Amino acid sequence: MKTIKTDVLVCGGGCAGVAAALASARNNVRTLVIERAGFLGGIITATGLPYFDGLMAKQQGRRIIVRGIPLELAVLMGSAKPNARTGDDCRSDLLGKTSNALRIPNVEEFKLLADRLITQHGEMLTPLYHTMACDVERRGDRIAAVLVANKDGLVRVEAKQVVDCTGDADIAAWAGCPVEQLQPTMPMSLHFRIGNVRKNDAMKSAAREALVAAHERGDLPAFYGPGLNFAFADDEAYIHAVRVPGNAVDAADLTRAEMQGRRDAWTMFRAWKENVPGFEEAYFICSGPYIGIRETRRIQGAYVLTADDLRARRSFDDAIATGCWYLDVHPNSVTVGSANRGGEFQPEPYDIPYRSLVPRSVSNLLVAGRCHSATAEAASSTRVTCTAMAMGQAAGTAAALAVHAGSDMAALDGTKVRSTLAAQGAGPFSYA
Repeated sequence: MKTIKTDVLVCGGGCAGVAAALASARNNVRTLVIERAGFLGGIITATGLPYFDGLMAKQQGRRIIVRGIPLELAVLMGSAKPNARTGDDCRSDLLGKTSNALRIPNVEEFKLLADRLITQHGEMLTPLYHTMACDVERRGDRIAAVLVANKDGLVRVEAKQVVDCTGDADIAAWAGCPVEQLQPTMPMSLHFRIGNVRKNDAMKSAAREALVAAHERGDLPAFYGPGLNFAFADDEAYIHAVRVPGNAVDAADLTRAEMQGRRDAWTMFRAWKENVPGFEEAYFICSGPYIGIRETRRIQGAYVLTADDLRARRSFDDAIATGCWYLDVHPNSVTVGSANRGGEFQPEPYDIPYRSLVPRSVSNLLVAGRCHSATAEAASSTRVTCTAMAMGQAAGTAAALAVHAGSDMAALDGTKVRSTLAAQGAGPFSYA
């Protein structure tokens, strides 16, 4: 069996993984990032969600509270000005009128940007696409190797430090770390796009009525919104309204969910084409390559972040990131007119501690992204794109610090990670 040796292995090249890989390499350690798709970006590119969610708070003029790599990406995509401080420093046409969401102009361009940033680091940072982690070799309290599968067959990757950015805590679970997965988890969503649409003022209400009718006929099991937007062009509808309950870490159920998501997207398209003025000549462009997953496993780490921590704005000496998204809980049922049931709590910016990235029982492993140690309610806020990127940057930085120190990430003082991030223009935000 082929063996690859590296200092740091980042498993998963989504939002958290991109930032983790870049941070690790920029801190001068050899880094390998693996990704199951043929491109990086995760929910942005593999599902098609075109938003820098969690970059800015609603408070104080939509103050930008996540800096570092997430803001760098927003600037390079043209969504924000260099050194942006508030929503006023962002492109007005990409900024939600009533929300703190900032749009990404083109998800295909985001793929190219990620490729360019990754390859700028030469031998210090190696990407392997079409590559999935499939098992772990553990010796004592350390991961000795991660087994991956790709066109080379089964490959052993021996890394000094491993960062789990799979979203599903795959590496942590296979290594025997305590994890939890509450049931039911939030539903999955397939995003899709429809072209040659003639936008009009009555369209959204008519589209909603058509989906309610389809649901009542039994043609559409569930949906939300519908999230019918014109994010990319005035004649192209972008939709995030599919709602599929299921267990995304069960291979058979994930397969079923992907198929149901495609059926439901097509049902929506046909319902609108047949019943909603403006869709008469429309055509289905595409759906995202993968269904979007909101929730699966989370580690039970050195600290479990709770919704009470968010509500109280509890401060942590080892804070390594700031969150600000609302408690975005999607039910496994129809919600008409909204993604949620209503009355969702909007926290002030809050700390995310380093300890919530640290699994129990394995010393050379960190997680970043939606599988970090948090309650389900807290994770409904921390799971979004820019917050995941911020955790990824912290994890990649910690991995590099551990390599340089000849120790493991579990032994690191989180305040050291925080101070290193601060020196690099990242880390938690504090209102002055």
